[in-house]
Amino acid sequence: QVQLVESGGGLVQPGGSLRLSCAASGRMLSFIYGMGWYRQTPGKQRELVSTIMGGGNTWYADDVKGRFTISRDNAKNTVYLQMNNLKPEDTAVYYCNKVPIRTVDSWGQGTQVTVSQ
Repeated sequence: QVQLVESGGGLVQPGGSLRLSCAASGRMLSFIYGMGWYRQTPGKQRELVSTIMGGGNTWYADDVKGRFTISRDNAKNTVYLQMNNLKPEDTAVYYCNKVPIRTVDSWGQGTQVTVSQ
């Protein structure tokens, strides 16, 4: 079972950037084909933001396309999410985990991203 620790969140002004990191342990990332970033705001369901497959194929939700970039470094056992031109509606707790969601074993603590003046 893989353990995941997210980091890199914080408070940023609209238009700013953040880079989230997700460190995996317990299982080599190279053995996990699909990884993704999810986010959740209070009272809402967790939503999938972006995915990256073992072959490098990526997918983005419409509202982050062109602003977010997902990447993975299997040697460092880490998945990243570069977020540019952040908007207040990007405010959420961000989690990384396997995709599809039905393959998730457990969730980490996530990292809070707040976009505000």
